Amino acid sequence: MVKVFKVGVNGYGTIGKRVADAIVKNPRFQLLGIVKYTPDYSSRIAFKKGINIYVPAEKWSDFESQGIKPKGTIQEFLEESSIIVDASPNGKGAANLPMYKAAGKPAIFQGGEKPEVAELSFSAYCNYDDAVGRKYLRVVSCNTTGILRILCVLHREFTVKRAKVLVIRRGADPKEDARGPINSIKLESIGDVSHHGKDAMLVLPDVKIISQAVVVPTTLMHVQYLDIDLGQPVTKSQVIEALSRYARILLVDPGKTGLDSTSKLTEAARDLLRGRNDIYENIVFENTVIVSENNVSLLQAIHQESIVVPENVDALYAVANIKIPFEKVVEETDRLLGIGGLKDVF
Repeated sequence: MVKVFKVGVNGYGTIGKRVADAIVKNPRFQLLGIVKYTPDYSSRIAFKKGINIYVPAEKWSDFESQGIKPKGTIQEFLEESSIIVDASPNGKGAANLPMYKAAGKPAIFQGGEKPEVAELSFSAYCNYDDAVGRKYLRVVSCNTTGILRILCVLHREFTVKRAKVLVIRRGADPKEDARGPINSIKLESIGDVSHHGKDAMLVLPDVKIISQAVVVPTTLMHVQYLDIDLGQPVTKSQVIEALSRYARILLVDPGKTGLDSTSKLTEAARDLLRGRNDIYENIVFENTVIVSENNVSLLQAIHQESIVVPENVDALYAVANIKIPFEKVVEETDRLLGIGGLKDVF
């Protein structure tokens, strides 16, 4: 008899709604419900989908007046959850941590929080075994997840010594109409480097990772350039073969497929009826993979809205202390989310 863990999702925005849908697909977990603070359109959609909604007690009447019947209060949400995925806006997760601790409930946070919010910053390909049995995990950000998937695969196969990363970051998610820039390319950080490399080194501490980032006026995806020094000479075929063994890394040949832009990738996901046009995989442009002795460079596209969803599910396995190997965890998550299915098309 498989134990089923009740998972509560605090927040129903870009990440929260996707994680909630992923939980519903996994028989090891039950979606208890979500926390909402305002009866907005996303609350209405969740209610129409039959998702239990938990609200602050003082706002109960606000939801009812909008035709949304809450399932319970936040206090009841805390009492009934086995594990909580905090998908609150950046910074709110840290404010919620004392509430989770007081209720004695483990929690998974997102990369917008400071590392101190959790016991471990998490990326499944890199440190799943270290995460098993932890009470508080932080899934690193979308860009950092994309970087770490590549680096940890190459580190496992060949040993990575150093990496330099340029992140060309989307300016906003599609619904974020108040963000920018509109007609500019803006530096991500006014410090010496962007946070992505520093964040990645929390997960891969024996590799020197330096990153810079710029923000561009698009909503579709990030693009990253990675320049990686390995501990041994390799060939391009060895690198391609190593990356191809991992379902969350998808090599695409623009010359053969015509997929040479983030807009075309998004359109392909639409045409393939991927839910919300989500692309869970790193899209590595195969023609950009350049190998010279022990140096590898490449360009990849990262769908910021969905890339961390598989790692959030993996993190649930770790926090729940489910006694199956890392490879089995990733295989289950990938199969239930349809990850790897694009290889036959792209």
